[in-house]
Amino acid sequence: MHRLQFHYTLSRDSSPALVRNPLIDLLQAVSSQGSISAGARALGLSYRHVWGELKRWENELGNELVVWEKGQSARLTEFGAKLMWAERQAQARLAPQIEALRGELERSFAQAFDDSVHVVTLYASHDDALSALREHALQQARDLGHSPLHLDIRFTGSVDAIRALNEGRCVMAGFHTLQNTASKTLTERTYKPLLQPGQHKIIGFAQRTQGLMVGRGNPLALHSLSDLAQRGARFANRALGTGTRVVLDELLAQGGLIATNITGYDHTEPSHAAVAHAVAAGQADAGLGIAAAAERAGLDFVPLADERYHLVCLKSALEQPGIVALLKLLKTPAWQAHIATIPGHTALNSGEILPMRAVLPWWDYRRGKGAAHNAAP
Repeated sequence: MHRLQFHYTLSRDSSPALVRNPLIDLLQAVSSQGSISAGARALGLSYRHVWGELKRWENELGNELVVWEKGQSARLTEFGAKLMWAERQAQARLAPQIEALRGELERSFAQAFDDSVHVVTLYASHDDALSALREHALQQARDLGHSPLHLDIRFTGSVDAIRALNEGRCVMAGFHTLQNTASKTLTERTYKPLLQPGQHKIIGFAQRTQGLMVGRGNPLALHSLSDLAQRGARFANRALGTGTRVVLDELLAQGGLIATNITGYDHTEPSHAAVAHAVAAGQADAGLGIAAAAERAGLDFVPLADERYHLVCLKSALEQPGIVALLKLLKTPAWQAHIATIPGHTALNSGEILPMRAVLPWWDYRRGKGAAHNAAP
């Protein structure tokens, strides 16, 4: 069976909503004009081009499309005629859906041509608050008549998010770190090479709590990572490159534990929701995650540590209209009240551009001339 691909074009002209195929156009022209040369003229193409395309399509489809004999008009083969019939049938049956699809595409593209509409592409470690922010931004635009702000969010690991920012694949990234992380830690080794003072700007977003997601009633009485190790509880971890994996390894180091102490350390899941599902399904006894994911899965939650969720962009992006609109929205009382309704979350310096050393303490510019960077953040 041959597969179909769809394409569309942008044009100022108004035309019927049709799913067009160049082969069907060729067959229609040859059939109605009675010859390849006349069909080519009707399409504004050369005889050689039309002939070549017909032969290419015959090779592609494995069937003859057009036949002609000396002194007679060209005509479609039975296969060629059936192709045209199939296309007409599909167009007739699908006309309403095709029109609706075009309307949806046109509405989306209309926003690209509207200077009042802003789109911010954001790669970020998954967080329920970001999903809520995306909907809140659109609702505020509808309720208050503001210019629409669309957050194009792609959820990925914290490390991959910052790399996407540095590679120009987005204009903002979201990542999270334990509060008051010290220097010479895994957090520093992970994030410091990716962030440059004077080039990157840290923007406050939220404080949230990471903890153990466990079954209802906490049947194994797990209250710490040490309990995990002592009881041999099965653990569901997150993959390398995720902020939660960095947080776990930091907490293990603080507790004097190593990875081999944790049963299931190598069992990874792609998201907080996936970890919660693994626990709810009995595939694991516990996993590290956020309170919102635990609540959604019907699990108990044991708080372990508070962390900051940061947004970061390049300094050069701060004056972009979309970034300006986003920072303004983050500072509104309406948003800060809304984020407080998400389990385990509170607004923290939301929308404020923060000194890098205030939230990432290893960036200390007061170490004298030997410091690696002396530029102000």
